Amino acid sequence: MTPLRPAVDIRAKRPPALMFLLRRDTIRHAMRLLGLIAIDAASVYAAIFTALAFKALWFEGIDPGWHAHQAREIAPFTILVVLLNFARMGLYGRRTERPGLGRIVTGLFQVMVVSMVFVLINGQRDRFSSYYIFYGTLIFGVAYIGVLRLAYETISGRLLKSAGQQRRAILVGTTQHSDAIASALADDVDSAIQVTGVVTTTAREPRPSKARALGTVADLPALLSAGDIDEVIITDPAFPEEQALEIVDQAHRLGIHVRVAPSTMEILVHRAEFLPGQTVPLFELKPPVTEGLDFAIKRTFDLVMSSLILLVLSPLGLAMALAVRLTSAGPIIYRSRRPGVGGVPFDCLKFRTMYQDADIRQSELEELNEAGGAIFKMRNDPRVTPVGRMLRRLSLDELPQLLNVLRGEMSLVGPRPLPQRDYDRLEEWHKKRYLVLPGVTGLWQVSGRSDLEFDDMVRLDFLYLERWSVSLDMSILVKTIPAVFGRRGAF
Repeated sequence: MTPLRPAVDIRAKRPPALMFLLRRDTIRHAMRLLGLIAIDAASVYAAIFTALAFKALWFEGIDPGWHAHQAREIAPFTILVVLLNFARMGLYGRRTERPGLGRIVTGLFQVMVVSMVFVLINGQRDRFSSYYIFYGTLIFGVAYIGVLRLAYETISGRLLKSAGQQRRAILVGTTQHSDAIASALADDVDSAIQVTGVVTTTAREPRPSKARALGTVADLPALLSAGDIDEVIITDPAFPEEQALEIVDQAHRLGIHVRVAPSTMEILVHRAEFLPGQTVPLFELKPPVTEGLDFAIKRTFDLVMSSLILLVLSPLGLAMALAVRLTSAGPIIYRSRRPGVGGVPFDCLKFRTMYQDADIRQSELEELNEAGGAIFKMRNDPRVTPVGRMLRRLSLDELPQLLNVLRGEMSLVGPRPLPQRDYDRLEEWHKKRYLVLPGVTGLWQVSGRSDLEFDDMVRLDFLYLERWSVSLDMSILVKTIPAVFGRRGAF
C-alpha cells in the first residue's frame, strides 16, 4: 500500500533555518542562484568590454588591455545594479516562475537609465565622450545575457529531466482540454512537467488519449494524498468555481501547487480598463490596435531589425534564389495574395516552394487536409518541390517577407497572414487577429507551429495582441531561432 503524503500545508510557515539548510532542494536552489549570478555578472562585463572595443575598432583600433582596464573600472557598479534589479524582478526565482527575455530587456534598460542619471548627478560626465557606452552596453548585454541564459535553461532543464527531476502533474478538466495540454507538454523536450494522468470532471467524459485516465474529480483527494504528485493543472477554462476552490484547498494542505490554463476571456481582461461610478463594477475591453506612440515604436523596431537581418542574410538569400531557379520551372518569388490588417489584401512574398500548377491542384487535395479548423496543411504535399521542402522545414522560404515589412505591409512579429482560402473559412471571432499588421513570425512559430490546433493558434494570437511590447517582440524573435532549427511542427 502506497504511504499517504504527510500534511505539509503550502500556506504554513517555512521550516526553521537549520532544517531549511539541510533540505536537498536548498542546495539546488543555491547552485541555480550562483550560476545565474555568474552568467549575468560575466555578461555585463563582456558587454562593457565589447562596447568599448567596438567603438575603438570603428575609430582608431582595438587595445584589449586598455579596454579590459576601462571595463574593470565601470563594471562593479553596473553589475551590482543589474543583480539587484534582476533580483527585484524575480529573474533569480524558480525555473517555472522566472520571466523571459522581455523582462531582461526591461531590467537592463532601467539599469541604463539609472547609470546615466548617476553619472550626471555625480558630475562624472567628463569621463565619457558620449552616451554610446550606455546604449552600446545595453545592446550587447541583451545579446550576451539572452543567449547565455537560454543555454543555461536548455542544458539545466535537460539535466534535470535526465535525473528524473520533472514535476509530476495531474491534469483536471474535460478530456478535450486535458488532451491538448498533455500533447503540448509531451512534445516539449525541455518541459519540466511530467503528466502522470488526467482526472475528468464526470464519468461521462470520454477517456483521454494523450495520458492515463485516473478517474473523476471525486477520486482526486486520494490521488493527491498518495504522495507522488507535485502539482495540479486545471485545464478547463469553464471549470466550476466551487470545485476549483475545493481542489486548491486540498492541494495546498498537502504542499501541492495548483495552476490554471487561461481562457480567452482572461486574456482579454488583461488590458481591461476599470470604469468607476457604475452601479455594477464594469471593465471596458480596449481594442488591441497598436496606434500612436506604440505604432511608432513598433514600426521603428521593424525597420531597423528587418534591414539588419536582410543585410546579414543576403548571401543566403541569393543562394536560395539560385537553388529555386535551377531546380524547377517558374518564378523565384511567389506572390501569395493574402488579407492583411483590416482584411485589406496584399502580396505576401515567399521563395517559391511548389510547382507552378500548385494553386490549380488545391481543390484535388482538400480531402487530404491534415490540419484542423480553417487552415490547410499536408505533411507530404505532392505539390512541393524537393528544394521547397527543405526551405519549408527551416522556414527559409519566408525570408522575402522582410521586404513586406519594409513596405509596411507586415511586421516582424504578429499573427501569421493566412491565404484567402483559409481566411474565407474563419469564424467571426477569429478575425480579431486582423486588427494589427500580420507578422513574419509569432507565437505560433515558437509554440508548436503546425502541431497546434487552429483555435489554440488563434488564442495565442489574442495573447500577443493584448500583451504586445517591444520586449515581447524581441523575445519571440530570439525564440524563433531554436524553433526553426528544431523544425517542430514545420511542414
